[in-house]
Amino acid sequence: MIQNIAPHIFHNEYKSLIATAQSYILCFEERSILLAGETEEIVPPRAIQIGQIDKAIYLFSIDGDDFFLADKPKKIPEGFSMRDLNIFRTGSPQAYAFACITAFSLHNWYKNHIWCGRCGTQMEHDHQERMVRCPSCGNMEYPKISPAVIVGITDGDRLLLSRYAGREYKGYSLLAGFSEIGESLEETICREVMEEVGLKVKNPVYYKSQPWGVTDTLLIGFFAELDGDNTITLDREELAVAEWYQRDQIPPADGRISLTGEMIEYFRNLPPENN
Repeated sequence: MIQNIAPHIFHNEYKSLIATAQSYILCFEERSILLAGETEEIVPPRAIQIGQIDKAIYLFSIDGDDFFLADKPKKIPEGFSMRDLNIFRTGSPQAYAFACITAFSLHNWYKNHIWCGRCGTQMEHDHQERMVRCPSCGNMEYPKISPAVIVGITDGDRLLLSRYAGREYKGYSLLAGFSEIGESLEETICREVMEEVGLKVKNPVYYKSQPWGVTDTLLIGFFAELDGDNTITLDREELAVAEWYQRDQIPPADGRISLTGEMIEYFRNLPPENN
């Protein structure tokens, strides 16, 4: 998955640092990021290549290289351009793809917390931890992380696959949804499955988790067994299609990036007697 960048080491603890000439600078505009060239290689600019930077916010480090967030420069450096953020799905090195998508989440959080949601005063950055504080009313805001489940529904040797309705991503997915207030992850699974495909499930088993910066989400993966009738009642506002696939008919999925892809491949490659 995208966060599996070993042997590279990711340090996400906050530090009050100032960018140096060799620091990486990540600049976003809508769903695009400033990168070098037009190839699948992910090469962020260093501060020395951008020139004057009015304000840079420390994000994290990878292998001792510091990454900072800054506004897009008024003049794009030669050899660089704004690239669609989806390059993280196919680009390399994977460590930098992970850096880009994690930084995008923090970019959105900082952008959405310029003003205090309680009294409207401009927020100030804390120098001890990753937090913004209102100097007027004392309101404190931390980065948002939303828990969501991904569930692979199994029926013997079959797996339920779906495609989203009205989404840019057109590949196969497993069912997924955010946890609601006062709801356990197991209850989220049952509710989301019933809402999206009208099925009952039982025996949820935890598989693995994944941070997903595109939606500020911590994804928690489960497999669950069909409980009773296998007739699908599709929520067409959420899904374009949902179908049962025999194990030997499941289309290949890219497990390099997403938890969904890894879970599909995991089930597809299980020997029949293990299900």
